[in-house]
Amino acid sequence: MESLESVPDVALKAAGPISDAFLRIGIDDFRAAARHVNGLPYGRNLDKGDPIAVLREGRGTCSTKHALLRRLASEQGIGIALMIGIYEMTERNTPGVGRILARYGLERIPEAHCYMRYRERRIDVTRSAQGAEDIGRFIHEEEIAPEQIGEYKVGVHQRFMRRWIEEHPREAGGIEFGEMWRIREECIAALSGD
Repeated sequence: MESLESVPDVALKAAGPISDAFLRIGIDDFRAAARHVNGLPYGRNLDKGDPIAVLREGRGTCSTKHALLRRLASEQGIGIALMIGIYEMTERNTPGVGRILARYGLERIPEAHCYMRYRERRIDVTRSAQGAEDIGRFIHEEEIAPEQIGEYKVGVHQRFMRRWIEEHPREAGGIEFGEMWRIREECIAALSGD
């Protein structure tokens, strides 16, 4: 994954509601928009369907933050794709989840992560934890539309989690899907400080 410095440094022009929202708060180029979004705390948004929820609420997840930037890129004519990738989340690549995983005898758990692709480079403006290893390998990757960060993303994630449990019974420790999903939710809550 590459950092937000890999996004294009393009001046913003009035081109739609997302562009206008950034311009209203004094952000006038795409890289500055990515920096602003990066600086907002991690937290689930009340309405994932609100295109500017991240700016209204001052927080966001990998999904909502990258979807916002993808919408901005689209308005600006910048060829950036929104991606979903499934990876095996560990304490090493996602600091803060280790104690929860350990409580259930797990080293890893499948997690969905959203990021952007620009000129064949993966760009992540949300993973800035000190000491975190790069994700490195994804079990699955696909391009999605910003509108797919809700139910569609959850469906993809749950299908891959079910398959992972079946294909890795020892690593899954005999934990069934419902319990595994609950453990995953506990991990996410730990990341957001809930």
